[in-house]
Amino acid sequence: MRQSLELSFLAGFLSIVFLSGCAAVGLTLFGVGAGVTAGTGVAYTLDGIAYRTFTAPLPKVETATLTALNRMGITVGSKEQTEQGKLIQANGADRQIEVELEAISPKTTRIRTVAKQGIFFKDRATATEIILQTEKVLDAAL
Repeated sequence: MRQSLELSFLAGFLSIVFLSGCAAVGLTLFGVGAGVTAGTGVAYTLDGIAYRTFTAPLPKVETATLTALNRMGITVGSKEQTEQGKLIQANGADRQIEVELEAISPKTTRIRTVAKQGIFFKDRATATEIILQTEKVLDAAL
């Protein structure tokens, strides 16, 4: 009986420890959702990659992205064709930037950006700003 009581106590204690971790994850995910509903329209993966889908053909989104990178003072290193669309590699200060454009349909393009700062860190703010500036260029073109 005493061993059963100790096991119950241990299970309860571990549940509290793990649930408090879930609360932190929940608050983080709430913060991401709050940013999306606040009007940025940019979604994120858990590892800091920003993405968004535009109702515009891939060539227009590519031109807008290159214009946005230029306005931000980010140097484009290479552009290459991929199976789904285009891949743009760029550099800004101490960041390696990757922008992937994927044609969802002839009139819809998904943009995915990641700004790597060193080996382990990703700069979500810069990745987001690239998407927001691309959106501004697309809006001005309409």
